[in-house]
Amino acid sequence: MLGWLRRGVVVLAGTLIAASVWPAAGATAPSGAPGISPETQFTPVTAAVLTEPVPVKASDGKYHLAYELLLTNASPGEVDVDTVEVRDASSQHVVLSLAGADLAAHMNPIGMSRDGAPAEPRIASSSTSIVWLDVTAPTRDGIPGRVDHRVVGTSTADGQPRPFESVVVPLRISRHSPVVLGPPVAPGTWLASEGCCANLTHHRVLAPINGALGVPQRFAIDFFRLDDQNRTWIGDPTNLRSYLSYEQPTIAAADGTIVVAFDGLTDQPPPGPPQPLPIAETVGNHVIVQVSSGVYLLYAHMKPGTIEVHVGQRVRRGQPIGRIGSSGFSSTPHLHFQVLTTPTFFPTDSTPFVFDRFDVVGYETERIWDDNLGLQPNGTIPVAPAAQPTRRQRAMPLDRDVIVFSAAE
Repeated sequence: MLGWLRRGVVVLAGTLIAASVWPAAGATAPSGAPGISPETQFTPVTAAVLTEPVPVKASDGKYHLAYELLLTNASPGEVDVDTVEVRDASSQHVVLSLAGADLAAHMNPIGMSRDGAPAEPRIASSSTSIVWLDVTAPTRDGIPGRVDHRVVGTSTADGQPRPFESVVVPLRISRHSPVVLGPPVAPGTWLASEGCCANLTHHRVLAPINGALGVPQRFAIDFFRLDDQNRTWIGDPTNLRSYLSYEQPTIAAADGTIVVAFDGLTDQPPPGPPQPLPIAETVGNHVIVQVSSGVYLLYAHMKPGTIEVHVGQRVRRGQPIGRIGSSGFSSTPHLHFQVLTTPTFFPTDSTPFVFDRFDVVGYETERIWDDNLGLQPNGTIPVAPAAQPTRRQRAMPLDRDVIVFSAAE
């Protein structure tokens, strides 16, 4: 037995051996084999998740379960993934299916961005790819309490294509409710940029930190102030004061205790992206508020000298915290806001949150990134107005929503 296992390790290391020694993908134990479940099988891929997913109601009226599936090719040949399904683990009902071009658009090797990913959902030998998942349902009850993941594809472990089907990572879905917050910014119209659950945003920033992979900004939102003509800046885009977000107040979104109040970094000159910064300066001048155990609010890129709170201070919802700036890794003034699971922005996990109320008044039709916002011919954001403003309660804005926070009612 030990000799067979040693040969198995050699196979995983890439040594060519007889095909009869390399187990057929998906081969299961003979019926009635002692000491082993009939469902036990060899799988060309292993799988893991990076968070405990929490369903959240979003501005589209649906509940979103956003998380990631890491697939590692443990075989000596390539693996072509045909389908990834998220299923109700009890009924095996499929709640999300990704295949073909749709799967390729939601999958990339961990060492490269979606822009550099191969056109086909293929995993090289001894490599890992990430699948970005977003399960949606019209109601909270539509999100299963337990899920598993069915992966279908073809392995060429012995030079011959072998189809496989594996069910991996049974997962219990958290029953916790996202924290309910008030506005983190002043009343007015705001673009909620780079939020869940779109491509190439905070939602898809995979970070290797302290020897572990994580998605520390999964539900982060960048807030940009807009005027009644959907402008983010007026005048000279090289002048910080031309940006409507600059010096806007940041507001305590919940009662809590200040655990970090970091100041002293200068604002970055707009409009081009800054040079890479040390990890400690990434979010610039910032404040972290502890709301409860494992729930912290991050306010990032604040203007130097404007932070009005200190460590240990208790704050009440609606209380001013400071002013929006462009410190840290920021091209133009905005507020980076998110919920953390730790009092540090790296490492941490990013969990969903909801605002108790806001109105959706439009949608940004063409992505304008922070690092090219000031390079546009003018400061106007392309917005498709909503047919009529829609009030959302206890919901999370989605990426590119244009929303209005009202004064306290």
